[in-house]
Amino acid sequence: MTNAHSLRRRLAAVAFLSASITTPFATAFAAQTNDDPSGPPAVRVTAADVDASNQKLASAYGALVTMWTNDFKQIGEPFTTPRIARYTGAVMTACGAIYPNNAQYCSGNNTIYYDEVFVAGMTKLAANSLGTDGDMAGIGIIAHEMGHAVAMQLGHRSRNSYENESTADCLAGAFAQQAQRDKSLEKGDLEEAFYGMSLAGDPTPEPTGNARRDAMILARLSRQSHGTKEQRQQNFSTGLDGGAKACLGEFSALH
Repeated sequence: MTNAHSLRRRLAAVAFLSASITTPFATAFAAQTNDDPSGPPAVRVTAADVDASNQKLASAYGALVTMWTNDFKQIGEPFTTPRIARYTGAVMTACGAIYPNNAQYCSGNNTIYYDEVFVAGMTKLAANSLGTDGDMAGIGIIAHEMGHAVAMQLGHRSRNSYENESTADCLAGAFAQQAQRDKSLEKGDLEEAFYGMSLAGDPTPEPTGNARRDAMILARLSRQSHGTKEQRQQNFSTGLDGGAKACLGEFSALH
């Protein structure tokens, strides 16, 4: 979705990316630059980092498609494979605009969108923190979005944001379990996945001193809740331990 020239301009604009989740209004995973030296570390993302991340995600996407196609076949349901599309900056979709530092599944055109610089930054931050290649932190983002596609295609779409997000986290864990069975997990992959989840928990908003504004912030956060980092890690663990059947009843007869 982007050429090399525009990617270089994007990288120049966001040479440092912090993978902390600092906004309560993200629709999926989100990150913002943080220049506070006492805050989370920043990471430099290069064009080579983005290319390597995209290659890893392409491979993981193929494995995700294979897994869910097979699982849907076993329960007698059709699985319509989502497209995957990368972007930089922002992108207009059938579901509206998706902004920088994000990833989102759009059911309107059955497509997973991801900011390639953001995902590469998450991967590199995990690598720097854990001493691994960090790839599962980025792959986990795509597995989570694929989880939304799986749930929605089976008719699961709650008005409660946390219900939708916890299911997607669980299904991402189920993918990690499948990767374990396939013996495709590398050393450190699970640590990377949990590290990514730890960065993606809902923030605790700071009081503004304005009671009305604080109430509005809390209400909006509630509508778009993904769960605390502990909840997100637990939901991922549920899928990792129990597989897809632990996430959605339709899969109860699997494995």
